[in-house]
Amino acid sequence: MGTPELPGIRKRIYYISKDQIAEWPTYIRDVNNRRMKKAAYRGDFVLVADAKWKYIDILPEKSQLTSEPQGELPSQTQLNKLVAVFPGVSPEASAAACYLNNSDNVFLVEDMKGFFRVVGCRKWFTKTTVSQDNGQGPTGTTSTTINVEAPDEVPSPFYMGIIETELGDVQGEMFDDSDDPAEAPVYDNEVSINGLAYNVAGREISIHGPLTTIIFTGENMQQIKVRTDNSTEDIALMDTDRTTATWRGNLPAPATVAVSKRENNTDVLWFILEVTGITN
Repeated sequence: MGTPELPGIRKRIYYISKDQIAEWPTYIRDVNNRRMKKAAYRGDFVLVADAKWKYIDILPEKSQLTSEPQGELPSQTQLNKLVAVFPGVSPEASAAACYLNNSDNVFLVEDMKGFFRVVGCRKWFTKTTVSQDNGQGPTGTTSTTINVEAPDEVPSPFYMGIIETELGDVQGEMFDDSDDPAEAPVYDNEVSINGLAYNVAGREISIHGPLTTIIFTGENMQQIKVRTDNSTEDIALMDTDRTTATWRGNLPAPATVAVSKRENNTDVLWFILEVTGITN
């Protein structure tokens, strides 16, 4: 109690046919590799050459992600369902229908806290149907509705890996998926900024602009966020083994950047970066 739970999903969903996935991330299981420990994947979706996740922007207030049990003991599974409503019957929406119909697909849905959930697994077929409504009369509305039913072992598992899209790589919120205290996150205080090494521990660093790259290293890192003075917040893209994270951009001077690191599932301010043209 006391922790706000924000209902609903965000407007952009990603999708891809399973035949475009070369390697799946793995479920987090117990030491016997039997029972699921968490409803989460570890690792990245690795796509075949030149493949990218497609996306469509939906109406969040009319769309919904749900999960319900199915089957009998001891073989119960979950049926994860997605209803995604697109506002119109445009060529974009119709092209998505052509791609999704009669295909075995995977969907990535972002919740209101920024976590991505997976609809569709490698074991069972994902049923996807698309319907369109051209409206009726001058007060009618047009829409394209995507209905997805996907059996899985768990309710729509969390995905914390990288999403490769035509617009660039995306990564959602992350949480500590380890129960082993020995796997606590370690963040190296030597950070590469625009190709130069800086010791950033509790410091305010000044550099010549523009700021283009920050590369972080460590072990079992959870998440690193880069927030600029205009309140834009980016997540540094984390590699699969969580030893390297990279932020890329083109931020001119003057600018103030606050970098935070996640420890025990809490974001902690790490250091401040002033893009002023003055070098420490």
